[in-house]
Amino acid sequence: MTSPAKTNVCSPTTKPTLPSLSTAQTDQIFSKDFLCLPIPSRLRYKPDKPFHFGMLLNVSFGIGVTLVVANLYYCQPILIQLSASFHVTYDEVARIPTLVQAGFGIGLLFIAPLGDMLRRRQLILLLIALSTLLTIGLAITNNLLVFEITSFFIGLTSITPQIFIPLAADLAPSARRGSAISVVLSGFLLGILLARVLSGVVANYTSWRIVYCVSIGIQSFVLGGAYLLLPDYPVQNRDLSYFEVFRSMAKYAVTEPLVGQIMLINWAASACYTNWWVTLTFLLGGPPYNYSTVIIGLFGLVGMLGVIAMPFAGRLVDRLVPWWSAIISTMLLLMFQTIQTGAGGTNVTAVIISCFGLDVFRQTQSVSLSTMMFSISETARSRLNALMILSIFLGQITGTSLGTHVFVGYGWRADSALFMAMYVFQLAVFILRGPHCLGHRWFGYEGGLYFWHKLQSGQAIANNDPESAGGSTLVVATSEKRGAEGKDAR
Repeated sequence: MTSPAKTNVCSPTTKPTLPSLSTAQTDQIFSKDFLCLPIPSRLRYKPDKPFHFGMLLNVSFGIGVTLVVANLYYCQPILIQLSASFHVTYDEVARIPTLVQAGFGIGLLFIAPLGDMLRRRQLILLLIALSTLLTIGLAITNNLLVFEITSFFIGLTSITPQIFIPLAADLAPSARRGSAISVVLSGFLLGILLARVLSGVVANYTSWRIVYCVSIGIQSFVLGGAYLLLPDYPVQNRDLSYFEVFRSMAKYAVTEPLVGQIMLINWAASACYTNWWVTLTFLLGGPPYNYSTVIIGLFGLVGMLGVIAMPFAGRLVDRLVPWWSAIISTMLLLMFQTIQTGAGGTNVTAVIISCFGLDVFRQTQSVSLSTMMFSISETARSRLNALMILSIFLGQITGTSLGTHVFVGYGWRADSALFMAMYVFQLAVFILRGPHCLGHRWFGYEGGLYFWHKLQSGQAIANNDPESAGGSTLVVATSEKRGAEGKDAR
């Protein structure tokens, strides 16, 4: 997706400034998207004048993520109406959300990493346009099979949020990268909540088809907003092939200690968080509580606390070394899980307290882990983000299947105790490496234990991309020290 309307601008002597590309690369200014669509001049990349990633643009990213991720969840509250409309059983329409999530997972693995080898403005515009067109098919079809196939492809093309997140990390100054990521992640959580509420209310008073008509309008709005606001950030890995994308992801997972550490922690944390919300329905719906589905649903509003808390968590991560904010969050998660294990099945106050703590500090932990992951390489953030989300997906599968089995077979306390042990496992993985351990070390505490950021923005560090063409180019410093100053990339 390149345009002939481009200008080569060589700036080998220019000192890198946030957010800029490696000085070893040749910058290109594109004037058109898809060979024909003019890019507003203010959004064209200029090597000598980096984009200002202010709060307005950051919030715009968050809003875009909110409205796009909603595509994955519109179908969930309207399954009964879909069953009646297509004259099929509940079991048959239950395939629809599964297909949507399957499409999203495949898109995450095979499309999201393309953000490291294609211009992300064009990739985002194309994906939103495709999901909008596919939604038209959902609104008009009368065939369940067509609806299911289209739902799969909507999930496949709705991975735009996973391109926005690493782009925000690239555009944001290192001093506020955690805050920038937290705003976009807040949009992701808000989109999940908004989709379920909007879909349920609209379908209740009109028809399920109107839900998708509204979605078409919303996505068209996002498409127009993306065209008018999204900066044209250049390609970071021009010589990277599609095969090398996956080879480098595998290489990161097995040779980069911090990647393996974060993926293990994220898998366990996602399993704990998913298990909590899945088994909470069983706990509150049975004795001694016997709550109605309406009251149980109100506990879901606690999810809003995560949305509210996440920007504050981002500010905290910007001030602290992310390792510390992550490990403190994990300790607090263990504390709230202990409260649940002790009294969750006998006292609703314990459930409410646990609900609050497990939600807020899981979001804080998530922002911290994302900031740590994006510090590994400036030119591979889309691939690193894909690895993170893959570990979250695997955690969700583990938490749902294992948690349900243990809860049904052995009761709420056994389930809660098991996942309390999972938090202990996360802490054990954390303490294998200190906050400033050298990048190639699997164990150790070299670099000390200092609490606050010391690295100044503008200091150069190694580009640690295993597939980087230069192999030892320097990029602008991120919020973490990646080994000794001036160390060549492996």
